[in-house]
Amino acid sequence: MRKVVKFLAAAAAIVIAVGMQQRAEAAFVGAPMGLRGAIQYIKFDQPTLAPMAFTMFCLKYKDECKPRPQQIVFRGGRLKLTAERMAQMQEVNQRVNATIRPEPNLEGLRGEKWLLHPASGDCNDYAVTKRHDLIAKGFPARSVLLSEVVTTWGEHHLVVVVRTFSGDLVLDNLSGHIMPWSKKPYRWVRIQSPKNPNYWASLGDRAV
Repeated sequence: MRKVVKFLAAAAAIVIAVGMQQRAEAAFVGAPMGLRGAIQYIKFDQPTLAPMAFTMFCLKYKDECKPRPQQIVFRGGRLKLTAERMAQMQEVNQRVNATIRPEPNLEGLRGEKWLLHPASGDCNDYAVTKRHDLIAKGFPARSVLLSEVVTTWGEHHLVVVVRTFSGDLVLDNLSGHIMPWSKKPYRWVRIQSPKNPNYWASLGDRAV
């Protein structure tokens, strides 16, 4: 009887462990242990103009675009990816995706407003809100960058890139998962500079 009880207890422990692992994998596709291959970092190319809508955003939200000279860019401006940091990124990504109601911009460039915490909005609103919330949680601004990409269906799209020593990770309103940038099926266009959020750099005409 004791052997049967021990066996059942061991089996239950295995089931619980497997369940926890599956939940962890579902919560974060591409976590540090699941990068599967060499860590890949985004390479900055030539300086380029910031999106016009970003310039208007900075006029409205001046604090979002202030250079932070007290934050020294050390070793490329990356941060160590801890379990706490990962949990914070997951919370922000899921909460912002859930609280902003999707509303497509049908007016093109003229209709881009880039608002923080709006009731409804498009990818730009999701991205700037996530960046704002991560910095409010203590993430250094040099490690949380806006990036413009082009989707597989040809639409310009804005995401947040968090630069860590475990790879450059993407928070995206089109996905509930946080993934390495190299796993996203986008053409990468331009990204904020870690040294100054007002400066942007091109990433070249490369598809990943």
